Amino acid sequence: MQDDNAKRSDRLQIMLTPEEIRALDDWRFEARMPSRSAAVRELLRRGLEAEGYFTRAEGGSASGSFGILNNKD
Repeated sequence: MQDDNAKRSDRLQIMLTPEEIRALDDWRFEARMPSRSAAVRELLRRGLEAEGYFTRAEGGSASGSFGILNNKD
């Protein structure tokens, strides 16, 4: 991915459910991350690395298919 010291020039906005925000914040505080943005970047890095870098993002997939939590209600 990119160098941690590189200037960030692109902004990405995402919408999360209250449950997803709670999960993110819980993980962020436990991992002692300085901000939500840093936590999201770290989780994104980990996920991309674990999945072999973009291999799961197929064309035509809905954004809802890529949520943080799987609600099985």
